Amino acid sequence: MLSRIGNRIANAFRATAPDPFVLAVLLTALTFILALTVGRKPDGSTWAITDVAGFWSADAGVWAFLKFSMQMCLILVTGHALASSPPMARAIDALAKLPQTGAQACAMVALVAATLGALNWGLGLIAGALIARDVGRSLQQRNIKAHYPVIAASGYVGLMVWHGGFSGTAPLKMTTTPDVLDVLGANLGETIGAIPLTQTLFSPLNLVATGGLIAIACIVMAMLHPKNNNPSGAEFEQFDTFHPDPAPTTPHNNSSKGALPRLLEDTPIINIVLIALIAIWAWRFYFPSEGPSGITRLSPNTVNLTMLMLGLALHGTPSRYAEAVGDATTGCAGIILQFPLYAGIMGMMNASGLTETLATTIAAASSATTLPIYTFISAGVINFFIPSGGGQWGVQGPIAMQSALDAGVSPSKMIMAVAYGDQLTNMLQPFWALPLLAITGVKARDIVGYTAVLMAIATLWIIACLLVF
Repeated sequence: MLSRIGNRIANAFRATAPDPFVLAVLLTALTFILALTVGRKPDGSTWAITDVAGFWSADAGVWAFLKFSMQMCLILVTGHALASSPPMARAIDALAKLPQTGAQACAMVALVAATLGALNWGLGLIAGALIARDVGRSLQQRNIKAHYPVIAASGYVGLMVWHGGFSGTAPLKMTTTPDVLDVLGANLGETIGAIPLTQTLFSPLNLVATGGLIAIACIVMAMLHPKNNNPSGAEFEQFDTFHPDPAPTTPHNNSSKGALPRLLEDTPIINIVLIALIAIWAWRFYFPSEGPSGITRLSPNTVNLTMLMLGLALHGTPSRYAEAVGDATTGCAGIILQFPLYAGIMGMMNASGLTETLATTIAAASSATTLPIYTFISAGVINFFIPSGGGQWGVQGPIAMQSALDAGVSPSKMIMAVAYGDQLTNMLQPFWALPLLAITGVKARDIVGYTAVLMAIATLWIIACLLVF
């Protein structure tokens, strides 16, 4: 039954959902209109069109994600290059051969993506996409009928658990006094104080909620896969084969090179120099003499540097690594085009007061019992317009913390309520799916129906956890 429901919803999205770029433009237009009609200046008056246009085009608007866009492009290309190295390709191929049915494939891909997503969101996103792609290829080669979009959707579930994991922005931003003061301001920050991870990430609420989300993701995605013994086979009509592989790179030709270029480009000498430099950083980061290991402090930059080091080592020579990166760069088009639009949306939301208006309205209509739930819901709505977890916490965090004080709710619970809302609606927001779409070759409209079903079930689970704990 769940499979049939998911398939119907997916068909509806395929027929109606626009391309992610079109959706980003539509959200930009909607935010512009809301900023003009709902947004307010500090004195209560409305903004002029030129004001809102300035919010969109300012450095804090459309250009705010330039650094982040480059980080995402590097996550994509370094992950691709690492996975295409001969040792990694063999390891992924062995893992991809384990599932014997489409449902098993969905469960395994979801488990890998969600588990790694709880460790680090970037790692979960790229690894989930790569394993989904290669599992799809393996099933096709073994003539096992599978619904590839459901498998690809399973590779995206790491973005549904990330904010309750080690890279969760909101919990991590509340662990040190300077970060607390930076987000909440002096008065509110001093009142709230630093909140250790034992009260957020390692709290009973989050351990149960996040652990449950991982289990739910594996079970639901497996159940969403159509049964292989369906006599009509209608569910597999369009999507029973793996998408074509990209054209292979022309083999490296060094016949016309002199001895020195061949020595530098086609031997490991240059790679070893760069690997040694990165290895010094890696040793100090992952095995510090004091404090926790870097594995709990991963960021886009540290993930990229680590994947660069491993990719260089496993490809062996500069020419092989450069070719692997070249094959991966075509997948960055969506990131380059769409990230600035979402940065502009965030700039309009923040500067016009839209986010504050939404969050304070929700808080005013809540009681101590319902406040975490309404905050969770409002965070999910805000995530459609501000898909950056750090950007959203910077705007909604002070409101959530002040509401917690006013209603007598634990600040740590409110932190996690914002985190859960931010991560859950990623299952409908294609912003973060862009690297996965580039790697797997599916369209956003092909997977969003299945992730929407997962999101609905996960929403009930989070609400239950917020009520019980």
